[in-house]
Amino acid sequence: MDFSLTADQQNIRDTILKLCTRFPDEYWLARDRDGVFPQGFYEAVRDAGWLGIAMPEEFGGSGLGITEAALMMQAIAESGAGMTGASSVHIPVFSVQPVVLFGSQAQKERILPAVVSGKDRVCFAVTEPDAGLNTTEIKTRAERREGGYLVNGRKIWISTAQVSSKMLLLARTTPLDEVKRKTEGLSLFYTDLDRAKVEVRLIHKMGRHAVDSNMLFIQDLWVPEEDRIGAEGEGFRILLHGLNPERVLVAAEAIGIGRAAIFRASRYARERIVFNRPIGMNQGIQHPLAKCWAQLEAANLMVMKAATLFDQRLECGVEANAGKYLAGEFAFEACHTAMLTLGGMGYAQEYHIERLLREVLIPRTAPVSPHMILNFLAEKVLELPRSY
Repeated sequence: MDFSLTADQQNIRDTILKLCTRFPDEYWLARDRDGVFPQGFYEAVRDAGWLGIAMPEEFGGSGLGITEAALMMQAIAESGAGMTGASSVHIPVFSVQPVVLFGSQAQKERILPAVVSGKDRVCFAVTEPDAGLNTTEIKTRAERREGGYLVNGRKIWISTAQVSSKMLLLARTTPLDEVKRKTEGLSLFYTDLDRAKVEVRLIHKMGRHAVDSNMLFIQDLWVPEEDRIGAEGEGFRILLHGLNPERVLVAAEAIGIGRAAIFRASRYARERIVFNRPIGMNQGIQHPLAKCWAQLEAANLMVMKAATLFDQRLECGVEANAGKYLAGEFAFEACHTAMLTLGGMGYAQEYHIERLLREVLIPRTAPVSPHMILNFLAEKVLELPRSY
């Protein structure tokens, strides 16, 4: 049992933090204000080869694991880039894990190098407006035709669809009333985002304005059979192998945001003089900040445990969900505490705390709510009756 980073892992963290110094707080504030995708940052990460950190080397990746990917994403968020920076490169890191694990050799050769190089940008099209987290109830239908499928349906909260050329799409290939188990009859596809058949409608939201969220309206989208990942009807099982790393990465990003907020608040507390003394001398300032630091570090241990288990091909659902819950809750508390530390200036954009507070609500809420995680943990760990 070793809680220390290896020399290589520490080097990844240091290298990413150095790269991020080229994109200071002012860059991210500008992107938050103008809502323009952070293309310069994306290209810097791509050109340095980091998009393929968790991809096999034979397809142009680094051959590392979700642990190293989590360290990278955490460092990006911690630099002050927050969810905007992390989300701009987040999806290539985790979304094609089902292709890595279940794709054919031909599919891997066709798909993975283009993702690693940034030639293809991918969105993750799973969630639907009428299903939410009840994934087995999705209505998007892929009807079998000669040589492929015809897809119709809707998706919601699909990040980066405005700038993506490909999508990882979950659809029902067998009607729900014709399967024995709800998890059967769903299939996973990696296919073109054909804008002649898919309307991408922007959702205006509270934060992370520069990385788009969207509704997709899919009408008669043709998907060739060779774009199906794994066997027909096995999509839900395959998708699960992408959900745990997603929780790990989102949790790592939340911890990074929490750290960014606490360190900024601590610096302010050292410099802000009231009643002839820095406010950081007051225990009413010190204790909440110290508590938040301890909570974030504890959450980080669970997140890294989950990442390590995943990389060892061991069951990690409990740890990934617990880590995401702890990271989301503690990071939110850290950002709120940072805002209270700055007082009125915490509400001012120039100090960046309000931006971090808005963005930390994303990993607290998505991709699964804290309430559903507690339901899951109660059932899986405490053996309590299923409540949903």
